[in-house]
Amino acid sequence: MNVIVLPIELHQFSFEICANAGKYVAQVLCRMSLSSLIGQEYDWAMQRLQAFKYELMPNGEQQRNMRRYAGSCRFVYNKALALQKQRYDQGEKKLSYAGLCKQLTEWRNSTETAWLADAPVHPLQQTLKDLERAYTNFFAKRADFPRFKKKGLGDSFRYPDQKQIKLDQTNSRIFLPKLGWLRYRNSRDVLGEVRNACVSLSGGKWFVSIQTERKVERPVPKATSAIGIDMGIARFATMSDGTFLAPLNSFRKHEARLRRAQRAMSRKTKFSNNWKKSKARIQRIHARIGNARLDYLHKATTTISENQAMVCIEDLKVRNMSKSAAGSSGQPGKNVRAKSGLNKAILDQGWYEFGRQLEYKLAWNGGWLIAVPPQHTSRTCPCCGHVSAENRQSQASFACVACGYANHADVVGAIGRYRDEYYQSF
Repeated sequence: MNVIVLPIELHQFSFEICANAGKYVAQVLCRMSLSSLIGQEYDWAMQRLQAFKYELMPNGEQQRNMRRYAGSCRFVYNKALALQKQRYDQGEKKLSYAGLCKQLTEWRNSTETAWLADAPVHPLQQTLKDLERAYTNFFAKRADFPRFKKKGLGDSFRYPDQKQIKLDQTNSRIFLPKLGWLRYRNSRDVLGEVRNACVSLSGGKWFVSIQTERKVERPVPKATSAIGIDMGIARFATMSDGTFLAPLNSFRKHEARLRRAQRAMSRKTKFSNNWKKSKARIQRIHARIGNARLDYLHKATTTISENQAMVCIEDLKVRNMSKSAAGSSGQPGKNVRAKSGLNKAILDQGWYEFGRQLEYKLAWNGGWLIAVPPQHTSRTCPCCGHVSAENRQSQASFACVACGYANHADVVGAIGRYRDEYYQSF
């Protein structure tokens, strides 16, 4: 292997960067390393926040209590949201988090909602913080206006005080206020100091997510190569070196079973015991679809982050790409059925989750994730640089009309993302 050694003196400090000679990687990584070090003292240690999720094994009483606590948090959230909307309609200012906490104290002491006192107070306060964050995201135009919560969708509650949480990994149990000791499926060790714990219901099962904080050495990338990735549907991820990952299509594989279960549920009397059984069956199918997709994404991103020092992906706006084309009654959309199928295929891939996992896993391994604008990357010839829509003869084939270079269109797009980041770095 050809190695480039660059000694750099900053604050009586020197380090070496190794990369393949003749590649773009060394130049890009050196530039990014220098820009992150100039003007500040370099610390070889860093704080890492990490969550460890486990399935709980509660008894009957603990399950009933967890459902009540989740319902209490949902009630407080909806009541606080209704109060904020009422104040807005009356021309009054929105209550702050401190003002909502005062209202929560009144609700807990009121005779009408005295049952709120049975739930731990900290999870109820965290619910009000979630509402405050939802308003902040709305005013910053990062999200839509907060909506009322519905029973059975995202039931959860959070314990923020680490002093009230006790973790016994030897006996695979955790202590939570007003729930006592709960057993969990200990699949791996919890590393670091416990910060908070979140209890959630998914697919009929209860889970606990334990967030920890620990000090680790600042990672140095073991890999010395960089790669560009083009996201797609026929090919989930195409690399700039010509390799690709086949799509999992988790939803498509279970779509027929899900359709039969939903039709069976529609024939049941609503809220009857058979209707509840059918609903639980549908929830299990959805949980299986999500778990399979998440497992596939974790395996793919782990492999890429361990073997690449820098990854360039396209900055896709998945929400905009998967919008409905139905239009309105006055202006009906075109090709609605085809666009609906495309939206289903896009959402089945998990592109956003793929990028999110790559970002933190590359950071943990000392690498970098670069988001490149996707414009014209699949129309630009990587050989001569000619840009033309005629270069894309079909969805899968690329043939340059200027120099005759031919390759798979996804490979050309991946090379384009890698090339664009290189030129933008100088």
